[in-house]
Amino acid sequence: MGLLQFTEKGIYCKQAKVYIDPWKPVDYAIITHAHADHSRWGNKFYLSHHLSKPIIQHRLGQDISIESMEYGERRTINGVGFSFHPAGHIIGSSQVRVEYKGEVWVASGDYKLENDGFCTPFEPVKCDVFITECTFGLPVFKWKPQEQVFAEMNTWWQKNKFEGKATILAGYSLGKAQRILQGLDPSIGKIYTHGAIEKTNEIIRNMGVKLNETIYVESEIKKKDFEGSLIIAPPRSLGTSWQKKFPAYEVGMASGWMNVRGTRRRQSLDRGFVLSDHADWDGLNSAIKATDCEKVIVTHGYTNIFSKWLNDKGIETQAESTEFEGELAEVGQGKEDKEA
Repeated sequence: MGLLQFTEKGIYCKQAKVYIDPWKPVDYAIITHAHADHSRWGNKFYLSHHLSKPIIQHRLGQDISIESMEYGERRTINGVGFSFHPAGHIIGSSQVRVEYKGEVWVASGDYKLENDGFCTPFEPVKCDVFITECTFGLPVFKWKPQEQVFAEMNTWWQKNKFEGKATILAGYSLGKAQRILQGLDPSIGKIYTHGAIEKTNEIIRNMGVKLNETIYVESEIKKKDFEGSLIIAPPRSLGTSWQKKFPAYEVGMASGWMNVRGTRRRQSLDRGFVLSDHADWDGLNSAIKATDCEKVIVTHGYTNIFSKWLNDKGIETQAESTEFEGELAEVGQGKEDKEA
């Protein structure tokens, strides 16, 4: 049966009677990170990394029962050892290491290998079985160095400023927005944020994490004040009346899906930047190799293609269905968190 099982409620450890990132309400939920598809409402008890805790409370309510741990700290439940290890996906994101009677499984949640300079970098964890996403599990997905992507963003912003335009750049409110903020050159001009992003920034700053300066987009701000500035917004705000606040502008989006031909046109964007908080093809393969695992379980993404690739390489692999969404919210196919 295995140490972890895929059930109708989520990834379940029968021995400890706990779930990892359950998609239906359970008694005990271990949470890899605070994105809405992995951290859902209705569980009786939550366990997360300490940097995820305040964000989860903001989204789900201060009255939820939640505790947190540091990376590497161990909690034993009915003889099963659990610990969090850096996933490099967003702030507080974790892989969950599960050990029982010498057998080790790792549920990686979402992860990326490139060090973004903001969240704790991905840490390979040796294990017998590795559960991995494959959101971008095709050879076509190979990311450029983020420094190059940020240089392109800053050049675009500078051009728009010269033309007297505002620049609207869309990215998921938790994770992508902060990564963009830290990669931009604030000497170019003022950086404004949508309310959902500014709320998240405030929570992160209150944890003692340094972020570049931002200004909340308030109704009192005059249109002229936005000229030459850059506004970071969640994808769900694009094409809504919210955009009427701004003068002449260009709109861009940062997402791994910008690597797919036609995505920018379908989203009616002026620019698309390939920047993902998920591992690309090479990253997925590198992460799996680094674990020295004997078996891989692949979830959300190109599961059939990626599992076949791994099997053909002689790695025992199986695909499992989950209700995780990856970056679908960034291109209007998922449910972006309305608050964080």
